[in-house]
Amino acid sequence: MRLTPDAWIFWQYGFVKLNATIVFTWALMVVLVLGAALITRRLTADHERSRWQNLLEIVVTGIVTQIEDVGLKAPRRYLGFLGTLFLFVAASALATVIPGYEPPTASLSTTAALALCVLVAVPLFGISGQGLLAYLKSYVQPTPVMLPFNLISEVSRTLALAVRLFGNMMSGAMIIAILLSITPFVFPVAMTALGLLTGMVQAYIFTILAAVYIAAASRNASGGKALQEPIPASAA
Repeated sequence: MRLTPDAWIFWQYGFVKLNATIVFTWALMVVLVLGAALITRRLTADHERSRWQNLLEIVVTGIVTQIEDVGLKAPRRYLGFLGTLFLFVAASALATVIPGYEPPTASLSTTAALALCVLVAVPLFGISGQGLLAYLKSYVQPTPVMLPFNLISEVSRTLALAVRLFGNMMSGAMIIAILLSITPFVFPVAMTALGLLTGMVQAYIFTILAAVYIAAASRNASGGKALQEPIPASAA
């Protein structure tokens, strides 16, 4: 039994390895990009719309609403990053119904990469939201003594994001694999359905935590509120 898709090696030359994590990650990204291109190629503002456009609008509206509920007052500004995180993790879990597929989020390398994306995005959004000096000043508030603790907090929450997602996804895949080997077919099917639900929950939690971290970094130093931007009429 493989603990992670990293152990499934497709090709190796010396120290260079092509494992299942890399293959399934890139395959998933290609599917997401092609799917987005196909769904958005014939968008319309008419009353009669395709089912795919309706599904897309439901997903986008839901993500925008959740981002706004976190406290980010210009949700469309963060939609590209947070929406991509959610769709990647969710699609990674939903694709487990495909025989032979192993979710790349069951590898610590993938979850660590996602967490590092959040680690980089937080200061970028924070600096763009309140300026470089104001953002750096937040690390020494309320006193300069808090500087090392704030830095440790940045690293520890990134590590927690990676380990939490990795542990939950890997454990779900292992439970299903064990049940398939020792129980009849019906029970693992029910567990697979439960795993899909768990994967969606994990995608939601990961995205919400990333939004919370960005919201905290984007607070306005004077008013304590997230940066507000007018939404163009064309995007509304």
